[in-house]
Amino acid sequence: MYLVEKDVQPEKFGSIPHSMWWAIATVTSVGYGDVTPITALGKFFGSIIMILGILTVALPSGILAAAFTDFTRRNQKKYEDKLREALEVGYSILENGGKSIDAVEETIKILEDSELFNAGRGSVLTNEETVEMDASIMTGQDLNAGAVATLKIIKNPISAARAVMEKSKHVFLSGEGAENFAKDVGLEIISNDYFITESQLNQIKRIKDNKYGTVGCVAIDKSGNITAGTSTGGMMNKKWNRIGDVPVIGAGTYANNKTCGISATGWGEYFIRNVVAYDISAMMEYQNKTLSDAARISIHDKVGNMGATGGVIGIDKNGKVMMEFNSPGMYRGYKTNKSDFIVKMFKD
Repeated sequence: MYLVEKDVQPEKFGSIPHSMWWAIATVTSVGYGDVTPITALGKFFGSIIMILGILTVALPSGILAAAFTDFTRRNQKKYEDKLREALEVGYSILENGGKSIDAVEETIKILEDSELFNAGRGSVLTNEETVEMDASIMTGQDLNAGAVATLKIIKNPISAARAVMEKSKHVFLSGEGAENFAKDVGLEIISNDYFITESQLNQIKRIKDNKYGTVGCVAIDKSGNITAGTSTGGMMNKKWNRIGDVPVIGAGTYANNKTCGISATGWGEYFIRNVVAYDISAMMEYQNKTLSDAARISIHDKVGNMGATGGVIGIDKNGKVMMEFNSPGMYRGYKTNKSDFIVKMFKD
C-alpha cells in the first residue's frame, strides 16, 4: 500500500509504518475511516486485505459429557463429514460477501437436518418419547436476539429463533405460542414423528441417565459483524418441559461486536447459573481478558468447579477462534482465510 499511495496521500501513506497501521487496522477490525486508499490500485489491494482478514466461521456440534463411546469412534467419519459440509456452507456465504447471520443460520440448519446431532432431526427424546427443541440467535452489531423453546413441529428451530428476532417485538417465545408464530411467518411445519427416529427410540429405552448436546455456530463477516446461534433437543429423558441454557440469551448464546460471539453446549442448568456466554464477553470488556483466557476461566474455574461438564466456541472481534471444553471431547470445526477446514472430535 505504501508503494501505490505514498505519492497521492503522503500525509497518510508517506511511510511504511503508517501503511502498516492501515493494514493492521483493516485486518483486525473493519478499518477506522481515518486512513483509506483513494487510488484504483490502492483500493484493489485494500479489498484483498479486507477479505483475507475477516472471513471466519466456527461451530461446536454437540458435547459428550460422560465419555466417547465405541459407537462414536466407529462413526467418527460420519460426524466429521457432516461438520465439514456445514462449515463449507457457512464459509461459502461469508466468502461471497454474505452476512454472518445467514452463515450461522444455514450452517446450523445443516446440522439440524442430520440425525447425528442433538438438534432438529436428531433431537433426543423426552421421558414421554416426544421431541422438544430450543434455539437462539444473536447479532453483535445491535445486540438483537431471538429465542424459542419447547418446539415440537418446527423443522428448523434456528429459523424460528431468527424470525422471533426479526419479525416480532419479542426476544423469547415458547411452546404452542412459538409454533403458532412460526406458522404465521411461513416456516416449515412438520409432524413430531419426523424427529422420532428408530435410533432415538432405542437410545431412550437403553439409557436412563440424563444426556445432553447442542449444535451451534459463530461467524464474523467482512463487515466485522458477529453472529452466534445455538440449537438443541435438550436433555435426554427430560420431564416437565425442562428448558436448558440454549434459548437463554447470555447463557447459551451471546454476541457483541465489541468483544466476541459465543455458543455453548453442556449441562444447561450450570450454564444458566453462571451466565456463561455473557460472562466470557464481560470478562473481555471489563477485565481486558483475551477470549481464550475468559473461556478457560468460565468453563474450568466456574462451571467445572461446580461439577458440571460442557464447552463453548467463540470468535472475537479480531477473528480469533476459541474452542474450550472440560469434557472428554467436543465435535468442533472451523474455517478461516488462513486455514483449511479443521474438524476435530477429541482433545488435541
